[in-house]
Amino acid sequence: MQIGMVGLGKMGANMVRRLLQGGHDVVAFDLSAEARQEVAKEGSGTASTLAELAQKLSPPRVAWVMVPAGEPTTSTIRSLGSLLSEGDVVVDGGNSYFEDALAQARELQESGIGFVDAGVSGGVWGLEVGYCLMVGGDASVVAKVEPAFRTLAPEDGYAHVGPVGAGHFVKMVHNGIEYGMMQAYAEGFELMGKAEEFGLDLHQIAGIWRYGSVVRSWLLELIERALAPGAGFENVRGVVSDSGEGRWTVQQAVSRAVPLPVISAALFARFASRDPDSLAARLTAAQRNQFGGHAMVLGTSSGDRQ
Repeated sequence: MQIGMVGLGKMGANMVRRLLQGGHDVVAFDLSAEARQEVAKEGSGTASTLAELAQKLSPPRVAWVMVPAGEPTTSTIRSLGSLLSEGDVVVDGGNSYFEDALAQARELQESGIGFVDAGVSGGVWGLEVGYCLMVGGDASVVAKVEPAFRTLAPEDGYAHVGPVGAGHFVKMVHNGIEYGMMQAYAEGFELMGKAEEFGLDLHQIAGIWRYGSVVRSWLLELIERALAPGAGFENVRGVVSDSGEGRWTVQQAVSRAVPLPVISAALFARFASRDPDSLAARLTAAQRNQFGGHAMVLGTSSGDRQ
């Protein structure tokens, strides 16, 4: 099938490559001329504007948006809505909030344009092993894009999970679970690292846990890679950002009265990681000193420096 790809970042560019390898006709757009040139070398068509992209696609047209969630996605979809026609389809493959997908679908529906929200997981490894796709939308609209979905996903890695919004909702929860899994691994390895009397080789342990262990996973494979000699783990700072999905998962849990203690704690741990001189941590140390005489580590915090 023919498909337009909007956004050629780490995910979008590799998705173009996988689609080309699967025999699809791709027209790609990105603000970066260099990014367009890179995929053109591999056989992709390119467009320097969204209007040109729309012109180069044959009806019924499919435009897949892979740009950052929020305003970049909203403005891009709105622009496509003014360029596409009845029967065309817009796919949002970014990590958008599911309620944004519902609003975008309603807006496009006024012009008869279909909308699909596709949660995409696979990261930079997707080109090689495929992308897990969690897709929301009307069945008739999803069917127009299904050939691309089946090319991008590994076998059994794609599902139409429900109506518009369902794809992004499932991806949101997926990423919330990811927060919890990553935090559990991190805490376990930190505990083993503190057991200095055993001289544990954390890289070795990550390696053996990948085989036969009940905690084996792809994340554990990545931990083993990160801890490998020469991988540079000693230069990694312990500041962990969050891209929104964990927050949204916790917010939805609160609104639906669903207890998510592990995912919530993992989200808060990310917040804590950003401030090594946290006032809360310093006050906790001070209180322990006041009531129990426990020793404090003294020094000037970065917040007090000029």
